[in-house]
Amino acid sequence: MGVIPIVNENDTLAVSEIKFGDNDTLSAITAAMVKADYLFLMTDVDCLYTANPRHSPDARPIEVVSDVSSLEADVSSAGSSLGTGGMSTKIVAAKLGTSAGVTTIITKSSKPGNVHEIVDYLQRIERDTSASPAALESESSQCPPPPLHTRFLPSESPIQSRSFWLLHGLKPRGTVYIDHGAYNALLNKAGLLPAGVIEVDGHFAQQEAVKLVVVQRISPNSLNGDFLHHGQEPKEVGRALVNYSSHEITRIKGHRSTQIQSLLGYADSEYVALRENISFLKLDDSLRK
Repeated sequence: MGVIPIVNENDTLAVSEIKFGDNDTLSAITAAMVKADYLFLMTDVDCLYTANPRHSPDARPIEVVSDVSSLEADVSSAGSSLGTGGMSTKIVAAKLGTSAGVTTIITKSSKPGNVHEIVDYLQRIERDTSASPAALESESSQCPPPPLHTRFLPSESPIQSRSFWLLHGLKPRGTVYIDHGAYNALLNKAGLLPAGVIEVDGHFAQQEAVKLVVVQRISPNSLNGDFLHHGQEPKEVGRALVNYSSHEITRIKGHRSTQIQSLLGYADSEYVALRENISFLKLDDSLRK
């Protein structure tokens, strides 16, 4: 489209209901939603370092990060006095951006010309290599060095835009606790049935976002078993847009879909949430049982 979105959460009109917490997170979500090629996170240092360069003479710049989760860097930069968040929020934003396929770059805000020079450099590298994003890790000797920066490589299997929106674009209004059977069914592309719901927390309406948390039932044979509050480790696995309010789900939880009509007097859907309205966080397989 030939446009550069500029977003700012430090506005006097911002209210708690629409705040994301910091500009870095908001910019990453915006970049993912518009499928941007690049996301620049401007700060008061040139790039990430292995240690604080102001205090450690052995600090080395980190120029390319292929895996954010394995990053070991100094994040002691406090951030701009005019904004919210510091270097740690930029790492979080980089994780969000790269998970959606956006190349994310940290560079110095006092040198705005860096943006053009870095983009020009990356585009020349891409033309020369005609390879995958991982090829950007090897610098081309034919290109003059770009301004100092840290470049986070995009995921080779990025989250689709709707999944990203469900996970990061909507504020969850409550929590729906489900059992392992329901979780495994969801992983196999089934919808969330009321029989798999153990408990509900919070107050939310139909078509609002909720957290999905997996817990263990006290009795695996009980459709309407008690929720085990102690002695377990609940794990958030994703987000969902629900077809019923918190009050309605509380009434139908643990029951079969054929009983929704008799319990509520109506049945808008057999599912608490449709599979297309559920998105999962990236987790290991330890929750599958």
